[in-house]
Amino acid sequence: MQTRTIRLTSGADLDGFRAAIRHLVPAGVPPEAVTWVEGDAASLFAEDAPAEPGSALVLPRAVAELVPPVVMHRDPERYGLLHRLIWRVARGERHLAEVASDPLVHRLTLMRKAVARDLHKMHAFLRFRRSGAGEGGRERFAAWFEPEHHILAEAAPFFAARFPSFDWSILTPDGSAHWDGRALHVGPPGRREDVPEHDAFEAGWTDYYSSTFNPARTNLAAMRAEMPKKYWHNMPETAAIPGLVREAGRRVGEMIARAPEAPVKRVPARALAAMAAQEPASLEALNAVIRASEPLVPGATQAVLGEGPLGAAIALVGEQPGDQEDLQGRPFVGPAGQLLARALREAGIDRSQAYLTNAVKHFKFEVRGKRRIHQKPTAGEVAHYRWWLDRELAFVAPRLVVALGATAVLALTGRQVPITRARGPAAFEGKPYPGFVTVHPSYLLRLPDEARGEAYAGFVEDLRRAATLAADPASRVGMAG
Repeated sequence: MQTRTIRLTSGADLDGFRAAIRHLVPAGVPPEAVTWVEGDAASLFAEDAPAEPGSALVLPRAVAELVPPVVMHRDPERYGLLHRLIWRVARGERHLAEVASDPLVHRLTLMRKAVARDLHKMHAFLRFRRSGAGEGGRERFAAWFEPEHHILAEAAPFFAARFPSFDWSILTPDGSAHWDGRALHVGPPGRREDVPEHDAFEAGWTDYYSSTFNPARTNLAAMRAEMPKKYWHNMPETAAIPGLVREAGRRVGEMIARAPEAPVKRVPARALAAMAAQEPASLEALNAVIRASEPLVPGATQAVLGEGPLGAAIALVGEQPGDQEDLQGRPFVGPAGQLLARALREAGIDRSQAYLTNAVKHFKFEVRGKRRIHQKPTAGEVAHYRWWLDRELAFVAPRLVVALGATAVLALTGRQVPITRARGPAAFEGKPYPGFVTVHPSYLLRLPDEARGEAYAGFVEDLRRAATLAADPASRVGMAG
C-alpha cells in the first residue's frame, strides 16, 4: 500500500486538517496509508502535494464538535486518531462518537478534556503587567504564559472581550497574540524576558488576595490541584501563599477567640458610613470610588458607570448591567439597550443628551453552559449601591429622572411598588428632582410576539410624556412618592 504524507503547519492547523480529510476520506485513503507531519518535522516518505479541498463531509454533530479541541492538543498522533474516527464514521459507524467505551473515542475524549482544562487555566492564571504606552498613548500590558496545548488562538478572544480598553500582548513559546483596541493579531513565539518581572499594580493585587484568603479553609491538596505550581512563577499573588499557609493555624485561633459579629455587608449603616466618609467632590471622583470598589457578587468584569452630560434634561435609571454592558463597560448596549435606543428615537429623545445609568453598578449572573445569565439583585444589594446612585444623580442634576422597572423604583424610593400601579409621573420623596416610572425595556423582550407591539407603543408613549415633563416644568403632575 502506497503511503501518503500530509504536511500541516505547526500548532493547531484546523483548516489544513479539514482540507486534507475532505480529500482523503472521499478518495478512499485509509488512516494506515497516511503519515501526518507538522511544520519542519522530518519524514521518511515522499510528501504529497498539498491536498485540494474535496467535497464537504457530512459528519455527526458529536464528531464535528470533537475535532477542533483535539486539533489543539499537543499529541503528535492527534491527526491520525481523528482520521481513524472520521474514517469509521464515514463507513457506517455514525454514532461512534457517542460510544464512550470505544478505546479510540475514550482517548479522544480525554484529549478534548485536557484542552478544555488548559483553556480554563489560561483564562484563570494569566497575569498582565504594565509594559509602557501603546498606540495613541493607551496603556499597554504584556503577559507570559506556557500552555500545555496549542490554545493561544482559541484563548485570545476571551481576553480581547475582557480587556478591550488597553493594548496588550500575550507571549508564549509557540506564538503570540496582540490586541490594539480594534483587532487581534497573531505573531511568532515570544520570550519570557520581554515581559516585565513586576509592575506597580501587583502589590495591591497581592494585598487583595491575602485579604480574601480564608485560613480556616486551607487545603493544600485542593490548592495544588486547582492551581498547579507550574503556573506560580507568572502569578504575583503566589508569593504570599507560603506565609499565608504558615500563619493559617494562628489566624484560625484568633478567629475562634474573637466574639462573633455581623459582617459589614450585613450592617448597611456601617457600610454607608464607610462610603460617606470618602465624600467625593465630583462625578469623576465618585466614579473612581466605584471603579475601586469590589463587586457585591464575584465575577463582574468591571463597574459599569453612568453615561451622558451633566445637567441632562432626562436621566434614565435601569436595574443593573447585563453581559454586554459588563464586557464593554457602557450602560444599555445589549439587546435591552438597543430596544431602548430605538424607543428614545421614536419618542424624540436624543440619547447622547440623556444620562443613562443603573441602580446596581456590577453585573450579577449565573453561568449556564457558556452563557452568563442575568440574576435579579436582592433588596439588600440595591441598598448597597443606593449611596452611589444618590450622589451620582446629585452631580448630574437632571430635570427629570425616569425609573425603568421595579428595581430602579426601589433604589430611588426605598420601597417596592408594582410598576402597573406606579407607572407615570412620580414624586420621589426626599429627592430634588421629579420622577417618572415606566417598564424596563428587558420586560418588553420577554413578552410573546403578539403582545410586544402594543406594549412597546405604550413604552414609547411613556418616554414621550417624560420628555414633555422634562421640557415644561409647569406640565408636571406629581403623585405620592
